[in-house]
Amino acid sequence: MSVTEAKDGSPGLASFAERRAFRRKFAAVLEELIGAYPAALRPDQAQDAERIGFQLEQVFRPGASLADLGGGLGLLSPAAASVGIQAWLVDDFGDPVNQRFPIRELGVHTKMGVGLVDAPVREWGEGFDDASLDVVTCIDSIEHWHHSPRPVFAEAMRVLKPGGVLFIGGPNAVNLRKRISVPLGRSNWSHFEDWYDSDEFRGHVREPVVGDLTRILDDLDFELAGVWGRNWAGYLGGLVPAPLMRVIDHALRPFPTLCSDIYVAGRKPAG
Repeated sequence: MSVTEAKDGSPGLASFAERRAFRRKFAAVLEELIGAYPAALRPDQAQDAERIGFQLEQVFRPGASLADLGGGLGLLSPAAASVGIQAWLVDDFGDPVNQRFPIRELGVHTKMGVGLVDAPVREWGEGFDDASLDVVTCIDSIEHWHHSPRPVFAEAMRVLKPGGVLFIGGPNAVNLRKRISVPLGRSNWSHFEDWYDSDEFRGHVREPVVGDLTRILDDLDFELAGVWGRNWAGYLGGLVPAPLMRVIDHALRPFPTLCSDIYVAGRKPAG
């Protein structure tokens, strides 16, 4: 299946009416969750609301069980819990922001009933039985890993129920902006200071391309359920006015390989 053939597939909410109803209900949920964060974190969480809504739309199933790998302090797992999903958050909580705002003291996730698994992502599956989850998500985490993603996602195949979904997202190493800026001499890597001044580098080690993510699914015998491209990084960068960025975003969505943010979904075979 080609990227363009797969991009409109969705293992979650399928119809336009379902998505519209979900978005209306979810907007109020997110607003309440964002308000529970400390004031210093609210602007970033509010800016992230549309992205979180999109991600949850793709995997939402009433009453599902979900493990989010590397989600940090983000909204995805508490948002999932707020709409009736049994959610776990797996993270080593080692980023600087976690030192300033310890996850249990933050309270947003624990108050929503999110189970916290404090562990390196390589060891995440130790706390889950075979065929015990409906969904595994891994968003904007894979690019930070200093090890192969294969054993991490092999565990997803083990713990997912037949028909369960693995949803992976990350920054696109060859998006349209980078294809233009790199030949002009601008680096496509992390900021120099993030790499040079840190005792422990936790920035981007290897950003994927769409072909990498679909190859992971194929290697582990997942059925490709969807490929999406979005351009959240364009909105967050603030270099392009938001109305123009929205036009650019919608124009690029049919071409995931050019987008700044790429996603794939794989379904565990029912057999």
